[in-house]
Amino acid sequence: MNLIIRFLFLVIVAGSFAGCNKKTITKILKSKDVEYKLGMAEQYYANKKFSKAQVIYEDLFPLLRNDPRFEDLYYKYAYCAFNQKDYMSAENLYKGFLEVFPKSSRAAEVDYMRAYCYYKQSPRVELEQTATEKAIGAMRTHLSNYPESPKAEEARKIIDECFDKLELKEYKSAELYYNVSSYRAAAITFTNLLNNYPASKKGDEYKLMIIKSYFQYAQMSIEEKQKERYQKVIEEYYDFVDRFPESKLTKDAEKYFIQSSNNIKSNKNEQTNTKS
Repeated sequence: MNLIIRFLFLVIVAGSFAGCNKKTITKILKSKDVEYKLGMAEQYYANKKFSKAQVIYEDLFPLLRNDPRFEDLYYKYAYCAFNQKDYMSAENLYKGFLEVFPKSSRAAEVDYMRAYCYYKQSPRVELEQTATEKAIGAMRTHLSNYPESPKAEEARKIIDECFDKLELKEYKSAELYYNVSSYRAAAITFTNLLNNYPASKKGDEYKLMIIKSYFQYAQMSIEEKQKERYQKVIEEYYDFVDRFPESKLTKDAEKYFIQSSNNIKSNKNEQTNTKS
């Protein structure tokens, strides 16, 4: 019983506190004293109560538009959105800040933060990656516009991370084709993956999957098509050896080369015997 009473007491206190806070914000917004409003917004911002600061900053926008303090207000307003993890709104606000204050001493920082908002919107790898691609583009633009940016190293790391995510997404698509026995589609997708990421550390793995996919495709083919499709396996093997001469996967690739060569010879012998 005591626990229930204590719980109800806490609920009542919390509700009263929330009501008081709402009344306080309403009182601030109704005030015609701009300095008072700005002071309260700054106080909330300093105390990391960003939702409250945001409401007051927004109310002050038309009142301070021509005031020297408007730049600082706009800057903090954008950070209010960012700190509440509203990255889409924050990105738009950072963009707006740069349009209004292109020569600001904070321009480099804000430009980076705009790109960083795209990065924060990047979803898990299975989903559509438009935000990831935009993050790469925005970070590259930042490095181009501000080569001496204090965030240059972080920007490069984020670009690499985003490319890794895009590469993984393509890999998963290719892997799915292979797993559902769509071997020709798998071979094409793995080829595109290797072409898109030629410097990938997993390049030899992708090339082996191209060989395996074309081999499986050849095995599933009608007899009239098998020779040319096994020949494709052999061509891919030679390309593998040329590209990755030191690969630990060479022996695995060689197995498919040998099997394909033997299958071509076997088919040729069968055709010869049939004609005889």
